[in-house]
Amino acid sequence: MKILNLYAGIGGNRKLWGDEHEITAIEINPKIATIYQELFPNDKVIVDDAHVYLLAHYEEFDFIWSSPPCPTHSRMRLLCDVQEGKPKKYPDMMLYEEIVFLKQFFKGVFVIENVISYYEPLIKPFIIGNHYYWSNKVLPGKREEKRMILRMTEKEIIKDKEKRFGYNLSKFDVSQGLKTKMLNNAVEPLTGKYIFDNIFKTKQEGLDKYKEE
Repeated sequence: MKILNLYAGIGGNRKLWGDEHEITAIEINPKIATIYQELFPNDKVIVDDAHVYLLAHYEEFDFIWSSPPCPTHSRMRLLCDVQEGKPKKYPDMMLYEEIVFLKQFFKGVFVIENVISYYEPLIKPFIIGNHYYWSNKVLPGKREEKRMILRMTEKEIIKDKEKRFGYNLSKFDVSQGLKTKMLNNAVEPLTGKYIFDNIFKTKQEGLDKYKEE
């Protein structure tokens, strides 16, 4: 298949998809794009605005995954902004622009991922773990282990997520803050694989395995 991976980050969603498909990744941050390219050397990586690229190239692909920016929809971000007295912001409607557009015009399969929002979603999503997903295919919910929320330093957060996601970012010359951002924005790889398998594979035993994890 020809796959388009939008807002690619460090490719958490794509990490366990394998290399049998032709994958194009769009990432606007050049430093993050360089890291993605090193992690996935077989993918074509383009530094560009994913929202703009989608509109121009959606017809070229069989499967599209999109993870538009989530901060303006996030319950946690809203809580922090209220506590810190920051000015209110409109939710970024790129998310819903892409959902409506792909539902209407895209002939392949798409998945759009975002955080669970502080408001009732305008278009009903599937819920998998602690994220929303929109798709033109049915996505059964997946149980995820409930993790205890602990007070951790930024270094501890990086170490914890690297271990859980199977990444080692120590060799990359980027700031601690950027590492945290990349890991926080990454989709948990097993969830990305679960969704991919659920859409494109028919072996039920494989799906049952992910539902149990």
